[in-house]
Amino acid sequence: MEVNTRKALKGTVAALIASATLFGFAGLANAADGQGVEQLKEHGAAQRIAGVYGNATAKNVILFIGDGMGDSEITVARNYLHGVNGSFDGLDKIGQPNLNKGVETGTGQYTTFSLGNNSNDSLMAKDKSGKLTGSKTAGVITPVTDSSASGSGWATGTKTYNNAVDVDVEGNPQLNLIELAKAAGKATGNVTTAEIQDATPAVLESHSSERACYGPQGKWDGTDKNGDGVVDLKDAEAAGIGSCLSNQLKANGGIGSISEQLIDTRADVTIGGGAKYFNQLDQSGKTLWQDAADQGFQTVKSGDVDGFKNLGEANQDKPVLALLGDGNLPTQFNPSVATKQDPAKDANPTECTVNDKWLGKKGASLADFTSKAIDLLQNNKNGKDNGYFLQVEGASIDKQDHNANACGQIGETDDLDKAISAALGKIDLSDTLVIVTADHAHTSQIVESQPIYALSTVLKNRDGSKTTISYGTSEEDLYGNGTDTSNDVEGKADPSKAQGNMSHTGTQLRIAASGPGASRVDGLTDQTDNFYTIGHALGLATDKADQDRLSDGATVTAKDNKNQVFDIAGFNGDAVLRYELKDKDGKVVSASDASTPLSGLRVKTAGTTTLDLSKFITSDAQYTLTVTGQQSGKTVEIKDFAGPNGTEGNGAADVNPNGGAADNGKPVASGKVTAPKQNGVLGKTGATVLGVALLALALVAGGLAIKFAKSRDNA
Repeated sequence: MEVNTRKALKGTVAALIASATLFGFAGLANAADGQGVEQLKEHGAAQRIAGVYGNATAKNVILFIGDGMGDSEITVARNYLHGVNGSFDGLDKIGQPNLNKGVETGTGQYTTFSLGNNSNDSLMAKDKSGKLTGSKTAGVITPVTDSSASGSGWATGTKTYNNAVDVDVEGNPQLNLIELAKAAGKATGNVTTAEIQDATPAVLESHSSERACYGPQGKWDGTDKNGDGVVDLKDAEAAGIGSCLSNQLKANGGIGSISEQLIDTRADVTIGGGAKYFNQLDQSGKTLWQDAADQGFQTVKSGDVDGFKNLGEANQDKPVLALLGDGNLPTQFNPSVATKQDPAKDANPTECTVNDKWLGKKGASLADFTSKAIDLLQNNKNGKDNGYFLQVEGASIDKQDHNANACGQIGETDDLDKAISAALGKIDLSDTLVIVTADHAHTSQIVESQPIYALSTVLKNRDGSKTTISYGTSEEDLYGNGTDTSNDVEGKADPSKAQGNMSHTGTQLRIAASGPGASRVDGLTDQTDNFYTIGHALGLATDKADQDRLSDGATVTAKDNKNQVFDIAGFNGDAVLRYELKDKDGKVVSASDASTPLSGLRVKTAGTTTLDLSKFITSDAQYTLTVTGQQSGKTVEIKDFAGPNGTEGNGAADVNPNGGAADNGKPVASGKVTAPKQNGVLGKTGATVLGVALLALALVAGGLAIKFAKSRDNA
């Protein structure tokens, strides 16, 4: 009996070890072979160092993103600007122990794959009426990411498909770093040289199935009144505009476009471009600029550099929305032109010139944006007391790499480097963690000589040497003539014609950090690990169960004694709310749309979401209102409250718990979470769920084995 029982126990232990090793249980490393989509799609499941955290905490975190800034792009810019043996003042300082004495540092690489391709034909489906209804092929491992999927990874800890903004492969919104930082009482900022609605800044302030859902009329500049936000796919491609999932639009009961959600998210500081998209109209016919002003934002519009310079405060009462260009902001350097092999390029290498339209000439460079944002956040009460989280993006490294524009990408890399230097002059690395990385690599490659098969540019470096850059992922040139360069004339290129021609690449990326918790970026990690590095340094709720608990204190309260308009607060573990209003007979008289994960009310994290039911609460009869957080599963129910002129019923257990009364003596309806659920709609972290499930199976199997062994011994 003892022998068989011992064998059964040994088998159980083996099963436990195998389960833990295979699925990363208790922070152990995953097996050498990678996991599949079903595992990787869960929140946190793509981490390479899950559960590995130090004790260091940071008051503040600044994340610098060079969009498209792979190792090649960094080297190209360094060679040209500082010589092949030179160095950047900012980029090359972060992560270097000898340049950060007494400060924790780390340098590593991270993987960037996504879970779905970005072909328009495969990602956009239509309903019976012909409207775009979202993605249909999300959920395949894709080695090359776009900016929205990669940004969603470090912003939320969840892998998703190319084209998605902070939703998982099934379209469920995932909480991002600004939402979580606000829930923790921290100040927040978002800075970019791109349109503020572009993928990287968007992942910190919105949730969208389509990255092009810039406004209620889609990717439309507000110059006419014909935009409707939902367009035919072919028309959208022909016009060069984007679209929104129909059910995401507020007019259709959804949480709204990226620009509208930016207003709802209410970061303390938002600086970038994309001003023209705020000319779009809301449901009432007002521009989004007016909506922002009505909600207390300090607005600075395109070209108003003095207005930007004069900003003196930013907080939740007066958040800053400074969009200094209609679209993406002008680059530092004028464009260069990549062409076919030509010996003349070696004899006369390219030298870059400063763009007269670059805002840096007026004191509004990315370095100026960064310096202003840090000043505003450090002087913010939440920033002083609790710290801040700030993201800064050098956006057009990517955009000019797409254009095979070497000078353009070099100037934007230089702009980011100077922004990092500006930050280092204002912060203390003993309490501020600085991370510098990119979202994906890109096409430019440093080669020995001009290739026969690809476009190239030869640059004259600062030290007198030459760098030859090859752009080999497209045969299209910058003149729109394809491979025919017979009519190309130097200096008459239109770089916009090549936008999108050159491709992202799927190589791993450099990540470097200095400050508390910096060493967590050492070695090989994944983009989703960056979410946990930042979250743990700031003490944010990174795991699903902790995020759910952020909504334990949710409340719903009528604004006045008529009990028709309600203030909803405390759902800080949620991005989307649903509600249902029933009369005394149990009939539903009003309910939020529930057709998609992006249908419902957008949560105003650490603020108040208003629900106006005055069109439906019209009689004195009693009503019951239920509000549910779609991420946490937490519910607030107000039972049997009266209409405008009625009296409360006997069933109003959660009504007016503090005993207050309105002027006419009638209590104001209110409720709170009474029995918080442990897990919300989105479930637990994938690796944990799988590990626990397999552990349970192993224990059951072990128990059965022991029972079987005992029965044999007793037979």
